[in-house]
Amino acid sequence: MTHGASPVAQIAQPGVGKSGNDGIRKTSKYNKRADGSRAPWYSAWAARIILFLVLLLFLLPIYWMVISAVKSPQELAQYPPTLWPREWHWENFLNATKMMPFLTYFRNTVIITALSTLFNVVANFVIAYGFSCIDWPWRDKIFFVVIATLFIPMPITLIPMFDFWAGLHTINTFIPLVVPALFGSGFNIFLLRQFMSQIPRDLLDAARVDGASEWKLAWSIVFPMTGPALTAIAIFSAVGAWNDFMGPLIYLHDESVQTLAIGLQFFQSTGGTNVNYGLLMAASVLVLLPLVLLFFVFQRYFISGITMGAFK
Repeated sequence: MTHGASPVAQIAQPGVGKSGNDGIRKTSKYNKRADGSRAPWYSAWAARIILFLVLLLFLLPIYWMVISAVKSPQELAQYPPTLWPREWHWENFLNATKMMPFLTYFRNTVIITALSTLFNVVANFVIAYGFSCIDWPWRDKIFFVVIATLFIPMPITLIPMFDFWAGLHTINTFIPLVVPALFGSGFNIFLLRQFMSQIPRDLLDAARVDGASEWKLAWSIVFPMTGPALTAIAIFSAVGAWNDFMGPLIYLHDESVQTLAIGLQFFQSTGGTNVNYGLLMAASVLVLLPLVLLFFVFQRYFISGITMGAFK
């Protein structure tokens, strides 16, 4: 009677089990690249270390702001500084809101951010749709002019824009901060146009043949398909409007219409040289927190909108 080789013998025999899953696989010293070639194993670890150092570089200031927000003034003045608070002063957050009309500034910031974001999304979508989905003379040349506006430095436009809005008697109102969003921006138009160019032309032509108007085509077909790109634009616009300091500083002079970015000056100018950095950091955390929550909620759409449209 002939007996098959035992599993131990099969493992010991060279060449046995190489084509199946029952053999012992060797651990390769190389990792496979996208093109099929193999890279040394240490290249992956080097990339991870570099990414970790870059991440640390970006997270360290945020970490320092957060721990400084709960330190006492005496601990903040110590040298060398402490890397972890000895006592947690949570009252700094409440005291920071009392140093300025926080709720008023928060309301104004939310209104400006919401209107600017809405106007940016709608205006940039309409303009990008015209550049991507409708054929008309000089379309590409005018699109090049729109892209060229990205190279105009913002300080150059400050004085002419202030004179323009002052002539319309809109100083101390939200109008100069939200109405410009209705005219779109070069980067957002470019991002949306690149995203829309991935939509099959046959789909749009078939809808036109079926009698769909451009309005219905834009809002019923193209708008839902560009959701990730629109989310990215909304986040860009919200972050820009929320953090805007120069605009409110120039156009909003009354305390009743100022924003949180302007309110942070209270902690720098009220105390002169004796600035309470604990309260300043606490107020900064409160200002930053809504943006962090916004990004974490929509990060999946934001990343897909950037990667799918911007590099086509």
